[in-house]
Amino acid sequence: MNPIAAVNDFVIKFANVNGTGSSSANGLFVKAVFRMGVPVSARNIFPSNIQGLPTWYQVRINEQGYLGRRGGAVDFMVSLNPQSMQKDIAEVQSGGYFLYDSTKPLDPSLQRDDIHFIAIPLMEICIREYTDARQRQLFKNVIYIGALCALLDMEFQVFVDLIQEQFRSKEKLISSNIHALELGYKYAQEHFQCPLGLKIHRRDKVGDAIMLDGNTATALGAIYGGATVAAWYPITPSTSVVDAFDKYANRLRVDPASGKKNFAIIQAEDELAAIGMVIGANWNGARSFTATSGPGVSLMSEFLGLAYFAEIPAVLIDVQRAGPSTGMPTRTQQSDILCAAYASHGDTKHVLLFPSTPKECFEMTADAFDLAEQLQTPVIVMSDLDLGMNDHMSEPFDWDDERKYKRGKVLNAEQLEAISDFGRYTDVDGDGICYRTIPGTHPQKGAFFTRGTSRDTKAIYTEDGEKYVENMDRLIKKFETAKHYVHKPELSHNNDARIGMLYFGTSSHAVNEAIAALKEQGEKMDAMRIRAFPFNRDIDDFIAAHDKVFVVEQNRDAQLRSLLMIENHVPCTKLLSVLNYDGMPITATQIVNEIQRQLGRVEPPLASVTPIHQHKQES
Repeated sequence: MNPIAAVNDFVIKFANVNGTGSSSANGLFVKAVFRMGVPVSARNIFPSNIQGLPTWYQVRINEQGYLGRRGGAVDFMVSLNPQSMQKDIAEVQSGGYFLYDSTKPLDPSLQRDDIHFIAIPLMEICIREYTDARQRQLFKNVIYIGALCALLDMEFQVFVDLIQEQFRSKEKLISSNIHALELGYKYAQEHFQCPLGLKIHRRDKVGDAIMLDGNTATALGAIYGGATVAAWYPITPSTSVVDAFDKYANRLRVDPASGKKNFAIIQAEDELAAIGMVIGANWNGARSFTATSGPGVSLMSEFLGLAYFAEIPAVLIDVQRAGPSTGMPTRTQQSDILCAAYASHGDTKHVLLFPSTPKECFEMTADAFDLAEQLQTPVIVMSDLDLGMNDHMSEPFDWDDERKYKRGKVLNAEQLEAISDFGRYTDVDGDGICYRTIPGTHPQKGAFFTRGTSRDTKAIYTEDGEKYVENMDRLIKKFETAKHYVHKPELSHNNDARIGMLYFGTSSHAVNEAIAALKEQGEKMDAMRIRAFPFNRDIDDFIAAHDKVFVVEQNRDAQLRSLLMIENHVPCTKLLSVLNYDGMPITATQIVNEIQRQLGRVEPPLASVTPIHQHKQES
């Protein structure tokens, strides 16, 4: 049997039990790879209960920087969960490796002749070394990380440095964790031929990149974007946005002299109350936001319609998950596109932003507050679980300390005094955006008056059909104006091809790899990443310049494709769908295979493991 051999290019997956502390140990492994200068990504695949069910942590190591989820079998499986062991063994590709706790013998029925079993008596070692039951459970995870360090030819000192940094204020935990690491390292060296065919060697491929999750980056974006109020109701996978906002606000939103907090975080009784508080705070002049997921967007729809029609700024972070209804709360999708774009009854359209990296989560969230005030409307940042809850490599964040917040058309008391006949809903400049005021700006003029019912330009209630049509037409004019404010699409791949590809958000990880694979197969393709809705002219031009355009998205009903057909009047025959909606991030292999199938080019057979190249094998 030939073992898989690769340096800095393989997938390792950890199979654990939810609630056993394995996530910290697995994260330590990823940080060590990153610290060694090798591009890496990790995806935590966990159940929606608190503990006891199987959980997986899949790590892709790729020196070329292709860090989207790789489809097919894995190269190395670390399995500590008897419940999932049969499935875990089946997932290892031929020639791969399977590390397990051999304190209890492996069931003979689970044996495979074409993979390498690495038996380490983890619990037996823990029982010998530790008396406390909780310590035995926690340090078992650190022991297998130590074994991996030897098996994969990693630098032991990197792990030591990380442990010392993590527990710098707890000396006892530093020594005990390093001891557990040494136990695994020594056992692997004494009982196996180290290193294996798979190796991780130091490189200089990450530059000044940082690694963090999108929800943390989003919270920082809210801080730097000027947010002082967060109203929310907990829901997976968005809860950590507000958790991180609370952490950073307590550092950056506290008056150093008085100790007074210059922010407010309110846990509402439900999503309806949360968005209502956000609208009220923004109406009063604060920059306020909420974070939720698909079910929350559904519940918030009526209030979003109020903010759209009354023209009140609001920022909503939608960390999408698999629906409908409760769906799969801990799986990812891009399935809220139509729901968010047209949230509420009646003719309603909302501005959407589509980040694809933690840096864009930071930037687009900060920008969302400017856009919301400039356009006097809700702005929804469309993240997803994969981006929000998993650590990703990212460019460092930049912020111009001279940057001024863009408050839009807000009149002060002096300006109000000079206006004899102010109309809250009068389109003075012809761009659909009216002038507004903040409550209390003027002691006598009630120019802050706002209506969610049909009204005339002075905000006076009316059911006159002509007045209503005039107002609705102005709102759509404002939406056209928004095309000049939102983030432009990015032409990410230009190969002078007749076939194009449109995509957005986290699909970018797989698309970049797929484009390279298609090029190797002789298929030239251009690609454009959509970064916002409404769509501007660049997208029309891109579609017009190509005979066929594939639209890559992670939902069943081709929601982005539908939005393009509705808003840009694109013929359905010109837009072809590449879809994935199993709750896991789309892969380059899925994209390549589906495009080749639709183009009628399915020969020779395409790779099922990785579209870039097959792993070499050695005796």
